[in-house]
Amino acid sequence: MDIPDFKVVQIAYFVEDIRKHAAIMAQTFGAGPFYVVDHIELEWGEHRGERCDFVHSSAYGQWGSVMMELVQQESEGPSPFRDLFAPGQSGLHHVATIVDDLPTAYAHFDAAGIPLATRSMTKTGTEFSFLDATQKLGHFIEVYEHSEGLRGFYEFIRTQAQDWDGRSPVRSL
Repeated sequence: MDIPDFKVVQIAYFVEDIRKHAAIMAQTFGAGPFYVVDHIELEWGEHRGERCDFVHSSAYGQWGSVMMELVQQESEGPSPFRDLFAPGQSGLHHVATIVDDLPTAYAHFDAAGIPLATRSMTKTGTEFSFLDATQKLGHFIEVYEHSEGLRGFYEFIRTQAQDWDGRSPVRSL
């Protein structure tokens, strides 16, 4: 049997205050430094068959061999975040993987009982999706299609953590 190699490249927590939690994650786990991107708007989004524009802010830092994302929702309405967390709640939301082909990944996960829940496009042209693994794993799986820009961003976050001395754990990007 040919088993695909879907490596986890990111773990993401949904929180109410990304800056506060970035400082906590840096202090508690040595994760970071975290780079904050405020008010991320999408080119388009669709959640469970309906349009959704889940505007959000994220903080990205390195945690060992994976990126850690802390995300907060800025707009209300349906979203993959609100599927798991009401206002005031927080917790593990998703793990992410980068794939060569999104439709192939969708088919693979759907056959495994992990259906597509959300498809979105960033303003910079990166498509990403959330697959609903809540019944099997208790969280979502985010998939991105490989691009040089995405790989470059992951590499930037990883290299910023090398030799980081713990100072300035929260930074603007």
